[in-house]
Amino acid sequence: MKAASANDIKKELKERKPAELIEICLRLVRFKKENKELLSFLLFEADDIDAYIAGAKAEIEEGFSTINTSNLFFVKKSLRKILRITNKRIRYTANKVSEVELLLHYYQTLNQSGINFKKSNAMVKQYQGGLKKIKIAIEALHEDLQYDYLRQVEALQN
Repeated sequence: MKAASANDIKKELKERKPAELIEICLRLVRFKKENKELLSFLLFEADDIDAYIAGAKAEIEEGFSTINTSNLFFVKKSLRKILRITNKRIRYTANKVSEVELLLHYYQTLNQSGINFKKSNAMVKQYQGGLKKIKIAIEALHEDLQYDYLRQVEALQN
């Protein structure tokens, strides 16, 4: 089955009745956990982005506290999982400020965790790629915010 374009879907949704739209949303929620999480964000948390970011930061810290540091393999696997969850939270907000905030928090927490990620070439590359991603997101922000965030990124590079 070929999926319709976003524009075609938008036109079709405009023609539907509100009751039908509710039924379509509920049906979408049943199929994938990610759809349910996104709809929950849009309905309940999108109004208070600061609280959402605080919750995401707490989730990052909780993930770091549960990392199994006995083996470098488990550390890499856990870090990828935490970053995947962080990126999912960023996608839900679709906001550059929250993207920068959450990624900065992830990498600051990584630095403070005491994990010697510099032993692994893959983790070093992931770290450097993450800092590049932060810099790209910072470029889309207002100049005052850029200055503050760039200082934090420079502290992470040292």
